[in-house]
Amino acid sequence: MEIVKCKCVKKGEIYYADLTPVKGSEQGGIRPVLVIQNDIGNKYSPTTIVCILTSKKNKSNMPTHVFLGQNYGLPKESFALLEQIRTIDKLRLKRKVGEIKDQEIMDQIDRAIHISFGLEAHGIDKVEVAG
Repeated sequence: MEIVKCKCVKKGEIYYADLTPVKGSEQGGIRPVLVIQNDIGNKYSPTTIVCILTSKKNKSNMPTHVFLGQNYGLPKESFALLEQIRTIDKLRLKRKVGEIKDQEIMDQIDRAIHISFGLEAHGIDKVEVAG
Protein backbone atom coordinates (compact mmCIF):
# COMPACT_ATOMS: atom_id res chain seq x y z
CA MET A 1 0.00 0.00 0.00
CA GLU A 2 1.27 3.41 -0.87
CA ILE A 3 1.22 6.35 1.52
CA VAL A 4 -0.96 9.17 0.20
CA LYS A 5 1.35 12.13 -0.50
CA CYS A 6 -0.95 14.05 -2.82
CA LYS A 7 -4.62 14.44 -2.04
CA CYS A 8 -5.46 14.13 -5.75
CA VAL A 9 -8.01 11.38 -5.27
CA LYS A 10 -10.22 9.94 -8.00
CA LYS A 11 -13.61 8.30 -8.08
CA GLY A 12 -13.23 4.54 -7.70
CA GLU A 13 -10.09 4.66 -5.55
CA ILE A 14 -10.02 2.80 -2.24
CA TYR A 15 -8.17 4.22 0.78
CA TYR A 16 -7.81 3.53 4.45
CA ALA A 17 -9.33 6.49 6.27
CA ASP A 18 -9.47 7.54 9.91
CA LEU A 19 -13.19 8.04 10.55
CA THR A 20 -13.06 8.84 14.26
CA PRO A 21 -14.86 10.35 16.04
CA VAL A 22 -18.27 8.85 15.25
CA LYS A 23 -21.72 8.83 16.80
CA GLY A 24 -24.41 6.18 17.03
CA SER A 25 -24.50 3.73 14.13
CA GLU A 26 -21.78 5.43 12.09
CA GLN A 27 -18.90 3.20 11.01
CA GLY A 28 -15.66 4.39 12.57
CA GLY A 29 -12.02 3.73 13.20
CA ILE A 30 -9.41 3.27 10.51
CA ARG A 31 -11.15 1.40 7.74
CA PRO A 32 -11.33 1.15 3.97
CA VAL A 33 -13.48 3.63 2.08
CA LEU A 34 -14.36 4.01 -1.59
CA VAL A 35 -14.22 7.47 -3.18
CA ILE A 36 -17.58 8.10 -4.89
CA GLN A 37 -17.30 11.85 -5.55
CA ASN A 38 -16.79 12.92 -9.17
CA ASP A 39 -13.28 13.85 -10.27
CA ILE A 40 -14.08 17.55 -10.79
CA GLY A 41 -15.12 17.85 -7.15
CA ASN A 42 -12.11 15.81 -6.11
CA LYS A 43 -9.77 18.12 -8.03
CA TYR A 44 -10.98 21.38 -6.49
CA SER A 45 -12.29 20.53 -3.03
CA PRO A 46 -10.37 19.79 0.18
CA THR A 47 -13.10 17.24 0.91
CA THR A 48 -14.31 14.15 -0.88
CA ILE A 49 -17.36 11.91 -0.65
CA VAL A 50 -16.79 8.28 0.31
CA CYS A 51 -18.74 5.18 1.19
CA ILE A 52 -17.69 2.77 3.90
CA LEU A 53 -16.45 -0.73 3.09
CA THR A 54 -17.00 -3.71 5.38
CA SER A 55 -16.07 -7.37 5.43
CA LYS A 56 -19.06 -8.32 7.62
CA LYS A 57 -21.30 -10.61 5.56
CA ASN A 58 -24.36 -10.09 7.77
CA LYS A 59 -24.63 -6.59 6.30
CA SER A 60 -24.80 -7.87 2.72
CA ASN A 61 -28.55 -8.15 2.14
CA MET A 62 -29.51 -4.55 1.39
CA PRO A 63 -30.07 -3.07 -2.09
CA THR A 64 -27.54 -0.36 -1.19
CA HIS A 65 -24.72 -2.91 -0.80
CA VAL A 66 -22.31 -3.90 -3.57
CA PHE A 67 -20.11 -7.00 -3.29
CA LEU A 68 -16.48 -6.24 -4.15
CA GLY A 69 -14.96 -9.58 -3.21
CA GLN A 70 -11.31 -9.79 -2.22
CA ASN A 71 -10.27 -7.61 -5.14
CA TYR A 72 -8.84 -4.13 -5.71
CA GLY A 73 -6.17 -4.57 -3.01
CA LEU A 74 -8.66 -5.39 -0.26
CA PRO A 75 -7.34 -7.90 2.31
CA LYS A 76 -10.77 -9.58 2.79
CA GLU A 77 -13.99 -10.09 0.86
CA SER A 78 -15.72 -6.75 1.19
CA PHE A 79 -18.96 -4.92 0.53
CA ALA A 80 -19.50 -1.24 -0.28
CA LEU A 81 -22.19 0.20 2.01
CA LEU A 82 -23.87 2.91 -0.04
CA GLU A 83 -26.19 3.85 2.82
CA GLN A 84 -23.04 4.80 4.78
CA ILE A 85 -21.94 7.80 2.70
CA ARG A 86 -19.87 10.58 4.25
CA THR A 87 -18.15 13.76 3.18
CA ILE A 88 -14.69 13.75 4.71
CA ASP A 89 -11.65 15.99 4.61
CA LYS A 90 -8.98 14.45 2.41
CA LEU A 91 -6.62 14.68 5.40
CA ARG A 92 -8.52 11.67 6.82
CA LEU A 93 -7.22 9.51 3.95
CA LYS A 94 -4.18 7.51 5.05
CA ARG A 95 -3.10 4.94 2.49
CA LYS A 96 -4.29 4.02 -0.96
CA VAL A 97 -5.40 0.38 -1.14
CA GLY A 98 -6.38 0.09 -4.78
CA GLU A 99 -8.82 1.21 -7.44
CA ILE A 100 -11.98 -0.19 -9.00
CA LYS A 101 -11.52 0.01 -12.77
CA ASP A 102 -14.29 -2.50 -13.56
CA GLN A 103 -17.09 -0.41 -15.15
CA GLU A 104 -19.73 -3.03 -14.28
CA ILE A 105 -18.90 -2.72 -10.57
CA MET A 106 -18.87 1.08 -10.78
CA ASP A 107 -22.30 0.94 -12.47
CA GLN A 108 -23.54 -1.17 -9.53
CA ILE A 109 -22.07 1.44 -7.16
CA ASP A 110 -23.89 4.24 -9.04
CA ARG A 111 -27.16 2.26 -8.97
CA ALA A 112 -26.84 1.71 -5.21
CA ILE A 113 -26.23 5.46 -4.74
CA HIS A 114 -29.43 6.16 -6.67
CA ILE A 115 -31.31 3.72 -4.44
CA SER A 116 -29.80 5.23 -1.29
CA PHE A 117 -30.83 8.76 -2.27
CA GLY A 118 -34.16 7.78 -3.85
CA LEU A 119 -33.22 9.15 -7.27
CA GLU A 120 -35.10 8.12 -10.40
CA ALA A 121 -32.34 6.89 -12.67
CA HIS A 122 -31.29 3.66 -14.36
CA GLY A 123 -35.00 2.80 -14.63
CA ILE A 124 -35.41 2.83 -10.85
CA ASP A 125 -38.79 4.13 -9.77
CA LYS A 126 -39.34 2.37 -6.47
CA VAL A 127 -37.36 -0.16 -4.53
CA GLU A 128 -39.22 -2.33 -2.09
CA VAL A 129 -37.27 -3.28 1.00
CA ALA A 130 -38.40 -6.31 2.96
CA GLY A 131 -38.98 -5.81 6.62
